[in-house]
Amino acid sequence: MRKVELSMNEDYKYQIIKELSDHDGNIYSAAVKLNCSVRTVYRYIAKYKTNGKAAFIHKNKHRKPVNSLPQELTETIIRLYKDKYYDCNFCHFQDLLSERENIRISYASLYNLMTANDLSSPKIQRRTRKERAKKKYLLEHPKIDGKQAEDKAVYQLALEDAHPKQERCKYFGEEIQMDAPSMNWFGDTCSYLHLSIDNATGIVTGAYFDCQETLSGYYHTFLQIIQNYGIPHRFKTDNRTVFNYESSNRSDDNKDVLTQFGYACRQLGVTIETTSVSQAKGMIERANQSFQGRLAQELRLAGITTIEEANRYLCEVFIPSFNKHFASDLNEYHSVFEPLDDHQKINLTLAVISPRKFDNGSSIKYKNKYYQLHDSEDRLVCFKKGTECLVIKSLDENLYASVGDSVYALIQVPKNKKTSEEFDVPVKKDKPRKVYIPPMSHPWKRATFLRAQEKAHKHHQFGF
Repeated sequence: MRKVELSMNEDYKYQIIKELSDHDGNIYSAAVKLNCSVRTVYRYIAKYKTNGKAAFIHKNKHRKPVNSLPQELTETIIRLYKDKYYDCNFCHFQDLLSERENIRISYASLYNLMTANDLSSPKIQRRTRKERAKKKYLLEHPKIDGKQAEDKAVYQLALEDAHPKQERCKYFGEEIQMDAPSMNWFGDTCSYLHLSIDNATGIVTGAYFDCQETLSGYYHTFLQIIQNYGIPHRFKTDNRTVFNYESSNRSDDNKDVLTQFGYACRQLGVTIETTSVSQAKGMIERANQSFQGRLAQELRLAGITTIEEANRYLCEVFIPSFNKHFASDLNEYHSVFEPLDDHQKINLTLAVISPRKFDNGSSIKYKNKYYQLHDSEDRLVCFKKGTECLVIKSLDENLYASVGDSVYALIQVPKNKKTSEEFDVPVKKDKPRKVYIPPMSHPWKRATFLRAQEKAHKHHQFGF
């Protein structure tokens, strides 16, 4: 005869009904103990007399639920995670199953399925990590009791940094947090993602890949913010030299880039707040984790291997999807962004400058090439040896030079002539073209920039 195994509740019912039936006990007392009606007790007694102990087994026991996942589907999900989506967290894996594999499954079912197959998420929670660390420690040290193992596990997890909650800003555009996390986002080389996020809504306002954390990368992120939303009120960043003024004794082209981002922000009316505490800009730090847990995997699945393709994928695919999933509804917040439609002003304001001096040939050297100054009529303008100027590289890669309160175009001096008057067929010369020269209100005039730089240096040195 097959042995009948009951659960704790089923065995409790069995013992009461058996006692009631065998010894003719109080049926009303049994109804109170079982929290049921007297009529139900009579039905239990009739089933017990007919089937005995087996009458208390639930009819759905050992029967597969109708809403459970088919075995073939569960094997497919496990295989997909191990072979294709191995570096995705479970929430991201759920989204990818729905978008790419047309498999829809709830997060709870997916989580239970993955844990049942001993698979852990890269973004496992601290509580789960703590429990697994305790179990692992107990397996490795079977003679240690549970209390000591828990203390050891807690000590191991206490090394992680905490991220306390903070209040968000009230208005959209009141504070934009910026950072540039680095990792192997695509391919085998490390690259930097210049990222910005709005503190009030959690909307990613700009993102740009570059080989290093550079002024140009933050300029392109700033350009996306201006084009898509407008000019924000404040930036909150870390203490990188791109944002925070420090003196430099280097003689390369990056010597004076330390205050250029701040000077450009001043021209557009944006304040900068820097901090060395990562918890003070917790939203961008959390966004970095989300991007590291999602973007690298999607770039790999899309077969992207170059910065140009990655930047295009960012703007066209990933950021709109990310904001749709995680950002707040923009209609619930009042925007304090100021519109700016003057493309030429943006192009000239977000520029990189470097100081230079003229040589005997009335030329300046910039990035191992020689240039001469031309006016708007494409006429050569000469200066004495030692005259100081500022080389201005605009956002669209055009070069200008500022001498005093005047701005000129830079034309490269070729090492050799393109044609020979003696041996080549004469070519009809084109009429001198009119070169665009920024107006006198250009923000990178040398005198204006030097005054701002001197003021920033005094503020940094004396603290006022």
